Amino acid sequence: MRLSLVLGLFAATFLHAQEKSTTSSYDYNAAFAPGFYNVTGNEYRSASGQPGPKYWQNRADYKLTASLNDQTGEIIGSEILTYSNNSPDALPFLWLHIDQNLFAKESRGNAVIPTSGSRNGARGEVFDGGHNIKSVKLIATAKGGKTTETPLAFTITDTRMQIKLPSHLKTGGKVSLKIDFSFVSPVYGSDRMGIQPTKNGKIFEVAQWFPRVCVYDDIRGWNTTPYLGAGEFYLEYGDFDMKITAPSNHIVVASGELLNPSEVYTAEQLQRWKQAGQSDKTVMIRSAAEVTAAASRPSGKPSLTWHFSIKNSRDVAWASSASFIVDAARINLPSGKKSLAISAYPQESDGQKAWGRSTEYTKACIEHYSQKWFEYPYPAATNVAGVVGGMEYPGIVFCEYTAREGGLWGVTDHEFGHTWFPMIVGSNERVFGWMDEGFNTFINELSTDAFNNGEYKQPAAPMSQIAMTTQNMEPVMSAPDNMKEAHVGWLVYEKPAAGLRMLRNEVLGPERFDYAFKTYIERWAFKHPQPEDFFHTMENVAGEDLAWFWRSWYVNKWPMDQAITKIMYKKNDPSKGVYITLENLGKMPAPVVMDIKYKAGSSERLKLPVEIWQRNASWTIRHASTSEIESITLNPAGTLPDINAANNVWTSGKGTLETDIDLSPYTGTFGNKQVPIKLVFSEKEDGLYIGIDSQEYRLEYKGGNTFAVPGGQGTQFTFDESRKSLELLESGQKIIFNREK
Repeated sequence: MRLSLVLGLFAATFLHAQEKSTTSSYDYNAAFAPGFYNVTGNEYRSASGQPGPKYWQNRADYKLTASLNDQTGEIIGSEILTYSNNSPDALPFLWLHIDQNLFAKESRGNAVIPTSGSRNGARGEVFDGGHNIKSVKLIATAKGGKTTETPLAFTITDTRMQIKLPSHLKTGGKVSLKIDFSFVSPVYGSDRMGIQPTKNGKIFEVAQWFPRVCVYDDIRGWNTTPYLGAGEFYLEYGDFDMKITAPSNHIVVASGELLNPSEVYTAEQLQRWKQAGQSDKTVMIRSAAEVTAAASRPSGKPSLTWHFSIKNSRDVAWASSASFIVDAARINLPSGKKSLAISAYPQESDGQKAWGRSTEYTKACIEHYSQKWFEYPYPAATNVAGVVGGMEYPGIVFCEYTAREGGLWGVTDHEFGHTWFPMIVGSNERVFGWMDEGFNTFINELSTDAFNNGEYKQPAAPMSQIAMTTQNMEPVMSAPDNMKEAHVGWLVYEKPAAGLRMLRNEVLGPERFDYAFKTYIERWAFKHPQPEDFFHTMENVAGEDLAWFWRSWYVNKWPMDQAITKIMYKKNDPSKGVYITLENLGKMPAPVVMDIKYKAGSSERLKLPVEIWQRNASWTIRHASTSEIESITLNPAGTLPDINAANNVWTSGKGTLETDIDLSPYTGTFGNKQVPIKLVFSEKEDGLYIGIDSQEYRLEYKGGNTFAVPGGQGTQFTFDESRKSLELLESGQKIIFNREK
């Protein structure tokens, strides 16, 4: 019994050692085990990653009016919200975001700003911030056509407002509410809105300006996570009709199409607009020289009302200033439709090394993304120069007025890239910021490479740098408000984008990746995907189980550390081939890329799939070398996130070169009369194997006629000089086996 137990333990030890090195933290079962998905498909969301046959989402349509006081910065507005309940639930109340309350003195967002300061909030400005909700009324139309407005009770909690309905809003029902409000704009509004002084007047960039209904979905019901500053937005889709009243010397730009250009532009400017709509070159609508000319604005009225419309959008924003230079050009879309690229900027931003190329940049990036991923859906794309460093809204973006050349291209490209994430693909930014910022940062890399023959192309940050920098940070799968502010750039932008780059270039290949990624966009256009929907879509369309990848890079922060430990020439002759031994020392598995350089001067690149680590922490390959090797380098281009480059290189004369031995004297069958098991040793291409009960295991030569389990835990076979007997050492016990044949 005991001897049989020893041999049983030997076999188990051997298997364990074959698959897990004692120097490795890698657990192949943790990386590749099933059960990654804890949400299975249902009638709302398919296990394949696409919306299910009964997928639903609610809808919010808005009629908005606002007037700007450019002296006080106050905006007075009114909205009519028509909310459609497409959910299977009856709703007794609605939740709305009132995000201006971030700037109220007692807000939660202000409470979490450290004494050292923050990008978020109003940077210490003392003013009467926050939404003033004057009234909320239910609009109803009687059978005779008479419209009534009934006041409704509402409760404000920080940046959320709950409106109690007089009766449950049933499935398929609609409710219309009228909300009157006002607020004073912060000068610096969490880098998403604000006021920029210029020599010809202030630039007002206005966003998060009206109460917006929260998303009610099949995952969380009401999504009421408060606005603290770092986490962005999650909004319903609908149609917007917007009228903005501003001083008559102002020009207003906004999300969507301007419906009354003849009322707000001069006759000459209208002709220029018409020309711009037919031109691939930038056309000046209002030049720098005309900014201070009274004739560049319609006369006779102290204020003008600008009327805009945008369909199937999740938000609207606008900007107003007397200082705007305006230019525009046609955007050509794949379907043959046209849109219009517009830029509005002050004289301080003018020039061909600055905002004079803004419209060119806007047109180029939107045409690129439309061709590669999904067609741009809006009638215009407006880039506004102002106080905001960079912020995106449907059909309009705010970018830093001092940006120039590559910096202006980068911020323009990034903010308009957000049209695809999250304006088209409407993920929950407040919880999963990486699903918009990270995805957008990734597609920005491709558009920058393509723009003007790579005019602003930059090398990607080394994957090892990203991996090492983020090693002690939170996982990517963290909400922006749940990570250190200094970590947001790395974990919401850089690391998720780098993961997609690795998936595209090193795992799936561009063709499969691009098809899967485009399918994800098409499936979830104007809908609300969750991370699992993205994961499922990429796997189902590409045909790969990528749970190891999502676990390692997004859900966890597992390090990758591949090492080359030794080589051995077959029969000590480089012309007969070489055995190369690799180890996975970190917790993250990944494909292997290695460059082999020969002393004769030639070189070659080998690639191994991630599956070599599916049940192993150490792996030996045989390669058909033809001459002596000078060096072997893992991850030669730095495209994998290996955190330890020191163990990635084997160099002749420095790295371990094992001596191959003649194995034929060790082959044969050995037995012990007291043990009913035979040990059968045989020679194969990659070394000496032992067979036990029809199972074979490769052995490693340790010197002195001793063989052992590779990376094992003490199991050894020591042959005598005559090779007629051997001693098995296992768990401190020795057993003698004699040759039988």
